[in-house]
Amino acid sequence: MSILLGFIFGFVGWFLMRYLVAGIYTVNQNERAVKTSFGRAERVGDLTTLDDPVSAPLSEDQKTRYGYPQVRVIMPGGPYFKWPWERVYKVSVATETVNMAWDPEDSAANYNNTMLEAVTKDQLNTGLTGQIRYRVAERNLYAFLFGIKNPYAHVMGYFVSVLRERIANFEAPPVAAPEGTHDSAAVIGISINDLRKNLRDLNEHMDSECASSAARYGMVLDATLITSIDPPPEVESALAAINTAYNQVSSDISLAQASADQKIVQSKRAVEIETLRAQAEVEPLTRLAAQLTDLKSRGSEALRTYVRNVRLTLFEKAQQVFVESKK
Repeated sequence: MSILLGFIFGFVGWFLMRYLVAGIYTVNQNERAVKTSFGRAERVGDLTTLDDPVSAPLSEDQKTRYGYPQVRVIMPGGPYFKWPWERVYKVSVATETVNMAWDPEDSAANYNNTMLEAVTKDQLNTGLTGQIRYRVAERNLYAFLFGIKNPYAHVMGYFVSVLRERIANFEAPPVAAPEGTHDSAAVIGISINDLRKNLRDLNEHMDSECASSAARYGMVLDATLITSIDPPPEVESALAAINTAYNQVSSDISLAQASADQKIVQSKRAVEIETLRAQAEVEPLTRLAAQLTDLKSRGSEALRTYVRNVRLTLFEKAQQVFVESKK
């Protein structure tokens, strides 16, 4: 009898420790949790992610394929309790940074996860390096936990495919050359040069294209930062020579334009100076003509008086005077 009671008490103790005490759990500050009962996640009524702003970036066609149920998210805190038939899935929602060449399934891929290859529109195989910031989408934990087998690999594959498609079709935005100049950059038209000069536009395009990743796969790509684009070694020397020649041509054009602008400014200034000199010579004559016209309007006597006064002034300044005599 005592053995049976001991067995019963032992079983009860084991059951309490195994299923009741062990059912208490907590959620850390940088974590979110989802609880399932018999494998089914606790849902928020009949709501789906299509009823949430997280699906705003999706097109109408994509909304038919990426509609996940909204699940009840357990926020940080505790202690919480779960029954033996329930299971808790915890995920970190902290923002993390990885190399854009990271392959979650193969550590030797992409040059040991250090550089990503892509083909440009002129068939040059180029290497890309940079970083990606990502975090798990709290508003779509169902897709991350249950919708995709390996969300990290899925999202990285999606990102790489979008990036390679953009590199293969990238065209630099047209830049209008100043009037009277020749746009030699348009003649060169090398895609690697265009990509290097437009890294900001490329990064912004990737951010825009990946805005729907939260609704698709439950992961938010916060930012994409492509830091360098390197051509193959056999192309590097030729590209450097082309860039050097282009820089030399651009420098010569700039110097010629600056010299021409300087000569134009000097010519305008010379014309301005001569115009002012002419105006300075004409102004006294204009004033004198106006004065004589005014005197004439007052009568012939006033004009003769003015002429006499002018003569007297000239006689005072003259050292010799020749007077015409009548024979």
